[in-house]
Amino acid sequence: MNKLIFFLLPFFSLAQQISKVDFIKCNALVAPHFENKTIDGTITYQFKVLSEIDSIRIDAKNMYFSNVTINGNPVNYKNNKNELVLFEGYKKGTNEVSFLYKAMPKQTLYFVGIGEGQQIWTQGQGKYTSHWLPSFDDVNEKVVFNISVNYDANFAVVSNGIYKGRDSKQNGIPNFNNSTWNFEMKKPMASYLVMLAIGKFEHQTETSKSGIAIENYYKPVDADKYQYTYKESKTIFDYLEKEIGVKYPWKIYRQIPVEDFLYAGMENTTSTLFAQDFVVDESGFNDRNYINVSAHELAHQWFGDMVTAKSGKHHWLQEGFATYYALLAEREIFGEDYFYNALYRNALQLRKAAKTDTIPILNEKASSFSFYQKGAWALHVIREAIGKEAFQKAVKKYLKKHQFKNVETADFLSEIAAVSDFDIVKFQKEWLEEYRFQTDQANALLKKNESIRMLFEIQAQKSKSFKDKEPFFSEVMKSNAFYGLKKEIINQIEAVPFNEKEALLRLAMQTNEVEVRQSVAETVATIPGSFLTEYESLLLDNSYDTKEVAFVNLYKNYPEKRANYLELAKNWLGKNDKGLRILFLSYYIDFNYSTANSAQYSQYFYELLEYTSPKFESNVRQNAFESTLFMEPKNNKVLKNLVNAMIHPKWQLVKYARDTIRTLLKKEGYRELFSSYFNDLPELEKIQLQRLLDEK
Repeated sequence: MNKLIFFLLPFFSLAQQISKVDFIKCNALVAPHFENKTIDGTITYQFKVLSEIDSIRIDAKNMYFSNVTINGNPVNYKNNKNELVLFEGYKKGTNEVSFLYKAMPKQTLYFVGIGEGQQIWTQGQGKYTSHWLPSFDDVNEKVVFNISVNYDANFAVVSNGIYKGRDSKQNGIPNFNNSTWNFEMKKPMASYLVMLAIGKFEHQTETSKSGIAIENYYKPVDADKYQYTYKESKTIFDYLEKEIGVKYPWKIYRQIPVEDFLYAGMENTTSTLFAQDFVVDESGFNDRNYINVSAHELAHQWFGDMVTAKSGKHHWLQEGFATYYALLAEREIFGEDYFYNALYRNALQLRKAAKTDTIPILNEKASSFSFYQKGAWALHVIREAIGKEAFQKAVKKYLKKHQFKNVETADFLSEIAAVSDFDIVKFQKEWLEEYRFQTDQANALLKKNESIRMLFEIQAQKSKSFKDKEPFFSEVMKSNAFYGLKKEIINQIEAVPFNEKEALLRLAMQTNEVEVRQSVAETVATIPGSFLTEYESLLLDNSYDTKEVAFVNLYKNYPEKRANYLELAKNWLGKNDKGLRILFLSYYIDFNYSTANSAQYSQYFYELLEYTSPKFESNVRQNAFESTLFMEPKNNKVLKNLVNAMIHPKWQLVKYARDTIRTLLKKEGYRELFSSYFNDLPELEKIQLQRLLDEK
């Protein structure tokens, strides 16, 4: 998840403005309009002029303004399509500016879904809130935002802060179709953290040990997934408050899953948005759960939201802290071995990345991986060197001293120096200014954990014959060792002939550990008859990923049993991407191609085609595109939906659609086919398709 773009543009006038003008509070009434993807509203900013300044600027991308007043008086202004520029009517001291605005955001405010499934949500970091709300792109300008939202009364609306109720009146006149939801903040925050989420949501409320209400949202259809989606969320909240040592800095905390979110999650102040992909049942939890993302975004409420880096150079103070505290939370839930193995995997990736990535952490152009993973490792080095208590003391003092303000790296390191004799100069040089990963230092810390020491011992067996290492591997497989060690063994013996490793694989299957059994599914591509019964049991495992791998391998190995496997899979749905359902439909259609005119065949094929339509999330559509384009590469409905995918808000689907159409246009007949229904397309789709047709 790249959250860095907003740091990279120069601030120029705004940076100079902050020393002369202090924006204090924003009261905003906004009204998004789903049908034409616009937003309008009334904005009032309170601000103080600290010293003489010839113009005051509010960032506002491609907006229209009217009724601009300062201190109640109409004033002239300039709109350069990037900023609202004020140059008259204000005085030294306290002032108030009010205006009406309209915008059609091309980014940051997203409109997704159809009909009752429609959602509106924001993603401000890296894309600027100033595309939908006149605000400030400079993270050093912190404001108290109070947002009111007017929308269809049948939907749920969420913004930052405490919910202050809603009313169904507009200008004193009852309006039963719409309501206005009111939210209030007490403390200032950077503009990129202002959020909006609208959809058909319900929520349940839990309460932290410290008395903070934790509101967890979900779509009504996902009510039965609540338990596993938000499993351990309260535990994480209570743990982070205790571990960080500073009370949660806001009055409420919310978590809202939205469809087609651009990244895993976003730590908007008081109200985290996260991807619908993390809404899971029990099997989905075993494949990909929300715990790490939940902990990461919650940690940002302190590191990023309450205390914000002054510039991109110090971005690790946000992402490094959030990543490290998420790992600490996972240690609390999954144990010490899980924690150290996660650190180990990150260390491997960082060492590999350093071969080509030569930009250190203390550089605004550093990679996300450096800010996140290397930043977390840097904090682990400090914590291990000075001890947990000293580290907590330094972090607590750092947060208290700079709460609701902006910081740089020296602010944090000075607190480390104040509680210990840790060499912060050497540390900064080795971990923050050097692009190479300190492998020896990291390995020494990793070896404190027994499972890592055993992992290194297992890896040392690679050069030995299977016969020589099999007794050792069998003992590990029979033990209560961390599952990652057993996966390492299975992966190491992948090339060993099945008849030699069969006994060890049976031991692996008998562990009944989802992750270990999944490794067996992935590494045994040719399934002998003697192992068929055990392998077929994988189809019943509590993992959608395991089911998929096992089904494909069994289908390939045993053609005579394909009808049986299809019957077993006919009610599978899988994760949010409907991967198992699309897998079943694709294989059923292929298996029954000779009876293509049957009602069942037609029903299944129609269902598969529907999954390519805008009714579904991008990951569902992409899965369906890949299957349908393989089976019927010139199906008009599929190709039209592929064109439609190019105007989707999620860039990953847009790229897939563009690249796929580019490839198809190089093949015979496709240029004519796309051109044949060009005039029937909506205008935005015409523009996107024409660009590809014009390419040479």
